[in-house]
Amino acid sequence: MVKLTPPMGWNTWNTFANNIDEKLILEAADAMVNEGLLEAGYEYLVMDDCWALHERDENGRLVPDPEKFPHGMKYLADYIHSKGLKFGMYSCAGTMTCGGYPSSFEHEFIDAQTFAEWEIDFLKYDYCYKPKTVDGPTLYRRMGMALANTGRDILFNSCSWGVDSTEEWVRSTGASQWRSTQDIFDTWKSIKDIHSQQIRLQPYNSLGCYNDMDMLVVGMNGKGHVGLAGCTYNEYKTHFSLWAMLNSPLVIGCDIRNMDEETKSILLNKDIIAINQDKGGRQPFLAGGTPWIIQEQDHYIWVKQLEGGDLAIGYFNLCDTPIRMSLNMHDIGLGHITGKTLALTELWTKETEVVKNDVLMKEVSAHDCLVYRAKLING
Repeated sequence: MVKLTPPMGWNTWNTFANNIDEKLILEAADAMVNEGLLEAGYEYLVMDDCWALHERDENGRLVPDPEKFPHGMKYLADYIHSKGLKFGMYSCAGTMTCGGYPSSFEHEFIDAQTFAEWEIDFLKYDYCYKPKTVDGPTLYRRMGMALANTGRDILFNSCSWGVDSTEEWVRSTGASQWRSTQDIFDTWKSIKDIHSQQIRLQPYNSLGCYNDMDMLVVGMNGKGHVGLAGCTYNEYKTHFSLWAMLNSPLVIGCDIRNMDEETKSILLNKDIIAINQDKGGRQPFLAGGTPWIIQEQDHYIWVKQLEGGDLAIGYFNLCDTPIRMSLNMHDIGLGHITGKTLALTELWTKETEVVKNDVLMKEVSAHDCLVYRAKLING
């Protein structure tokens, strides 16, 4: 399947890990609709690891745990589809899944056909327990071929964590998204570390095969499987804005059945989502900086051309102190000679302004961001 905008949805792992069952999935499907997530674009409900029995059946097929899922997977798929959602599941390219359950190693075609018969729409394909003597790219290409030959349109998520130079071969597998880092945790340090790895990887961030920066931790508030320390509202806002600006899939990881209003205000910001879902799918680039040299370098201005001529401009201060940041219009191709400037709308506060004197200078609080949608106008 080719997906021409970054996939959006919800995944069980960040909060629930192995504590999943039929009741949770049905309640999550209801919440995705009732809380406005589906309407905002979050369409995939993805059930992660730990759903199967520890042994295959006599025909070599994967078997859902009957205690957790008494009605089986087709029942879940039917319910999820009845809500207007799409159903995602999990398997692994190694000899076991990360949780120690049967994987799809050397069972790719029978598993792909099983998933198709269950009417799933998305497969997250992990990389645990891969034999060192086996070629990883071949395993992902094999599953890509298996999915493509089921007769069902199934989105392929290559979750190989960016190892083995994933960026160099992943587009040959048929994957629509690929994990470019190790797992995220609900800490500011984890968010910063994942972002820092993306700077090198932007040349590989392509339309139809998106760098997956892992699931969102917005709204976890230190709870759940990867909860740890938790983050502030501003840190979650910056996290969501970075993932949106860099074309990462937006996959929620908090308990969507119990979201507070601050969490919903972030996850349902339609203007930030529109930056992520822009049909152009163009790579963002770094521009601007500070008006003087400082030792701390954890501040970035990302710029992205949008379909129809607008620009997305994000000021991101990942430092522990406020920073004054500036963007010179010459650095994005809009010098005075063009006769153009920018009319800006900040997408969190909705404040508007026009760039004067070819420079947009802003004071940005620690761990905070400003994200603009900019229109070219006559200067």
